[in-house]
Amino acid sequence: MRIANHHVPQFTVFFLLFETLLAILAVYLAAYLRFPATFFHYIQTYNNFFLTAVIFAFILIFSMSALGMFHVNFHKDLRGTILRLMPALLLTVILLILGFYIFPDLYLGRGILFLVMINSAIFILIARIVVYKSSDSSLIKSRIAFLGCGELANECAKLALNNNSYNRYSIVGFIPVEGETCMVSGDKVLANEGGLAAFCQKNKVTEVIVAVNNRRGQQFPLKELLDCKLAGIKVIDASSFFERESCQIRVNTMQPGWLVFGDGFNQSFLRGLVKRSFDLIASIVILLMTVVIMLVTAILIYFEDRGSIFYKQERVGLNGKTYNVLKFRSMRADAEADGKPQWASSNDQRVTRVGKVIRLLRIDELPQIINVIKGDMSFVGPRPERPFFVDKLINEVPFYNMRHSIKPGITGIAQVRYGYTATKEDTIQKLQYDLYYVKNNSLFLDLLIMLETIQVVLFGKGAR
Repeated sequence: MRIANHHVPQFTVFFLLFETLLAILAVYLAAYLRFPATFFHYIQTYNNFFLTAVIFAFILIFSMSALGMFHVNFHKDLRGTILRLMPALLLTVILLILGFYIFPDLYLGRGILFLVMINSAIFILIARIVVYKSSDSSLIKSRIAFLGCGELANECAKLALNNNSYNRYSIVGFIPVEGETCMVSGDKVLANEGGLAAFCQKNKVTEVIVAVNNRRGQQFPLKELLDCKLAGIKVIDASSFFERESCQIRVNTMQPGWLVFGDGFNQSFLRGLVKRSFDLIASIVILLMTVVIMLVTAILIYFEDRGSIFYKQERVGLNGKTYNVLKFRSMRADAEADGKPQWASSNDQRVTRVGKVIRLLRIDELPQIINVIKGDMSFVGPRPERPFFVDKLINEVPFYNMRHSIKPGITGIAQVRYGYTATKEDTIQKLQYDLYYVKNNSLFLDLLIMLETIQVVLFGKGAR
């Protein structure tokens, strides 16, 4: 399903709602265990009991999301679930205590609160074990077939079997198209007898992925694909399949016509107004929350080598215009003494001792809040690159300049899901995430990326 243009697996929505209900149930069960004889009287006389339960559920889901517990890599990992559930519950308690201080009417007693946390932990672990046991069941797998058996079809099949989403697929087979070299296992190549629609209905195929590069000529079964669609069978092309499954727009499968006539790319005045308002509110709030951290960081940077605290560097922003980005200095003052720009790399020797810590925690990025307030950047968007690299990449990487159609961001989907760029191949991978954001950007997607950013900061993912 799509929420504000962003592809969200239906299972994710169901599972999130299910655990929200479990969290609410945990509050009611705690009250019953604490006051079994007067349970009904207690919840009737307690002001805002249901509201308190709902608020607890939302805080718990937020904490779990911030700790990455809805990330697909952890839904099958019981050990990872336990390791992240404990700090998630701790964060929930901290936020609840803060909420009780601000809104005393919502206060739960210490006894009930303790039972609530125990109940929640048990319910969540049981739910995760059930999901783990049932995730490979054929009952929740979609049966798909690929039109084509070439390299593109092979790449799509690998993504379907090894994807990082909650979607689960059973590949019925590959239907060859005349004139295409077969690049998949021969036992999976199927004969299209009696028409494509009849074949799909016979084999209970729910979706056909068109993975053919050449769609011209009489050999391409356009009418048969239309018959499939009219029969209630989903038909999508490879570009849309990659977009849905990996939150990337693959540059090697994308055609300009798909961009022109497809949906997305909302650059309306209303979207711009909402995004600018979000940028200002988020920047001011985070600035107030981190001002002490920024002061301590500035002092540590200065006393390490008596060098400058900040550094300015020219970056490419909206519509290719350049601006000076502001960051805490994390490298030696002579990091580029030869005058030649270099990408950051793993274990970069130019990084100072303080720099290693602030890069790991992403504290070096905080001064960019000033760039956001000034309007040079957004809080969420593609990572701004230096003109030296941009000039090279525009000529070498297809569609690279499209990322400059919106403002660059302090954080973004490419930063939180891929980390730093060190090679041309890395740049292409990050560009594919950036193109997805450019096409599908919305307030909803911005909030999701902010949640993922919290996880990156807490666990140091991708830091160099």
